[in-house]
Amino acid sequence: MPKSKRDRPVTLSKTKKKGRVQKENVVNSIRDAVEKYDSVYVFGFENMRNLKFKEFKERLKSSSRFFLGSNKVMQIALGRSVADEIRPGLHKISKLLRGDSGLCFTSLPKEDIQRLFEEYEDYDFARTGSIAMETVELKEGPLDQFTHEMEPFLRKQGMPVCLNKGVVELVSDFTVCEEGKPLSPESSRILRLMGIKMATFKLHLICRWSSEDFEVYKEGLEDSDVESS
Repeated sequence: MPKSKRDRPVTLSKTKKKGRVQKENVVNSIRDAVEKYDSVYVFGFENMRNLKFKEFKERLKSSSRFFLGSNKVMQIALGRSVADEIRPGLHKISKLLRGDSGLCFTSLPKEDIQRLFEEYEDYDFARTGSIAMETVELKEGPLDQFTHEMEPFLRKQGMPVCLNKGVVELVSDFTVCEEGKPLSPESSRILRLMGIKMATFKLHLICRWSSEDFEVYKEGLEDSDVESS
């Protein structure tokens, strides 16, 4: 009886013992998931929020398992070529593990997974370095949304403010951020104080593998991206 590719030893060189053990555990967990679940998806994400992602995973924990981390380690687990893939066609999945991406193993029908990923969207405050989705400007005059205790903090963020009879007042027009430009630390803090959420945490499917077929979802990915070995 031929030896299963699933049982091949994994070489993860140039790592300390603890790190190597952790990576080998991930590899083994992914290989177990290949056997347990009906299909595997590569998914991408924008503006990752760990707490929100944890909540999303909780909704699917009875039918699915997710992996995020080193793309290289996940590729090793699945196999990066026809020669070392653990199941036929899985090297195509590996080739699409790029950048901000992860794996979703599931036994749910593909229509359900597609709907859940397409519908999921959550808003949060943008972090420093994020691109502003709109221009936010404040006009000279009273800023009723801020209490007088906040005036020193606002000045530290570069806002031209003063206290006028206990009311925070902007002494000249002020641009918090400009559409299309990265947010500074100060802009990010001010937007948070104003309750303006510019970051959208989104998930999108890139491709799907099962023992019967392989599909690419994300537009712009050519067949040559996955068919070369």
